[in-house]
Amino acid sequence: MPVYFYHTKIGRIGIAGDDYHITHLFFTCDPVPDDMAVYETPLLKEAARQLVSYLAGDRKKFSVPLAPAGTDFMQKVWAQVLSIPYGQTACYGEIARQIGAPRAARAVGMANGRNPIPVFIPCHRVIGADGSLTGFRGGLPLKQTLLDWERSHAGF
Repeated sequence: MPVYFYHTKIGRIGIAGDDYHITHLFFTCDPVPDDMAVYETPLLKEAARQLVSYLAGDRKKFSVPLAPAGTDFMQKVWAQVLSIPYGQTACYGEIARQIGAPRAARAVGMANGRNPIPVFIPCHRVIGADGSLTGFRGGLPLKQTLLDWERSHAGF
């Protein structure tokens, strides 16, 4: 599977996928599997273009096809996370209720933490019930940056 690295406002980002879907986003701190070949495809280039546009405040939704690998439960969580509007947040318990598993807030957190395509699947928009920032693979400072960035460009 190809992966290609791009320099962005939030650091070096690796985007990976097959010919039809984006499957992974890697932050600078993430290990990249050894079996990935480093080369750019038209889809990876388009995903990077959309990411740069998002980071410039010009794009609020991504249109590249996504295919994150995960369990049925994870897929439900990620689908719900995709519905959180740009510039807004939701807590783990809300997502659990929305997917019909009201007691599964911790499991929602675990699924969110295993999101292989952060930013594109905006897991940074999921926060604690008390409004606190909780885990994010890119680190809490980056999570705060993304949330602040979205709020400043949301036009509320």
